[in-house]
Amino acid sequence: MRKTAMAAGCAAALTLGLTGCGAGFEGSGSKDAASAEQLALRTDDPWAAQVTVDSAKKAEGTLRDGVYTGTGKGMDGLITVTLLVQDNRLTCIETTQEGETQSVGGFEAIRDGKYAALIDAAQGADIDAVSGATITTAGVKHAVEDALAQAEAGASAVASTGN
Repeated sequence: MRKTAMAAGCAAALTLGLTGCGAGFEGSGSKDAASAEQLALRTDDPWAAQVTVDSAKKAEGTLRDGVYTGTGKGMDGLITVTLLVQDNRLTCIETTQEGETQSVGGFEAIRDGKYAALIDAAQGADIDAVSGATITTAGVKHAVEDALAQAEAGASAVASTGN
């Protein structure tokens, strides 16, 4: 009898102790929501960092002037990069995507022009990865490499014909 009472008492204490652990992630509501909102207001926007472009830097290799469009494979679709080549300098005119997930790093970086700024600064495909968008960044790099291959092919075609 004593063992049964002891087991029942321990079970009751354990049940009462674990009841406090049942609070959800949201907590009570207003205090937690206010704390999260204040934290979001204090947190720096990772997309706000400015990318500096060195105007003296030029792309490597010999590139033919013109507009070139390259494609690469993103997470859920194709990524297209359109480059303007002028005097061996690259200017990213446009980056577009098909099927990238909204509100994820790659989608927002394409939409906000982050990749275009990185391409302009790097003057090529050697761009920094965007946090949360590793596959999208690889797709952008492949698209830039594709466009640069077209520009190099145009330059070698002109060199071989003498025009």
